[in-house]
Amino acid sequence: QVQLVESGGGLVQAGGSLRLSCAASGRTFSRYLMGWFRQAPGKEREFVAGISWSGRTTYYADSVKDRFTISRDNAKNTMYLQMNSLKPEDTAVYYCAIQQTSRTTSYYFTSANLYEYWGQGTQVTVSS
Repeated sequence: QVQLVESGGGLVQAGGSLRLSCAASGRTFSRYLMGWFRQAPGKEREFVAGISWSGRTTYYADSVKDRFTISRDNAKNTMYLQMNSLKPEDTAVYYCAIQQTSRTTSYYFTSANLYEYWGQGTQVTVSS
């Protein structure tokens, strides 16, 4: 079993920055692909960013490319999402998730149904 806890959400003005963290505990961490998803009110959950177990491969949704940066520290069992140049449309609950795979194609990063464990989410609100 793996437990995931997100933190770092909050209220920020447009153009500002936030850094989300996802702390994992339980089973071995380093061999998991990890991802960030978000869900805005009235919308479906959508993929934001993903990172391979080694950290060498990352993948981003077009909407956040060049603004968000995903990273992980396997020694600390923690994944991060640095969010810069935030926009009101980035407002959502952000979730981290893990799947046990070494594959790194876009299919594995973006498919929510492949992720086995999810955190409870952290709210990000961007005011205009």
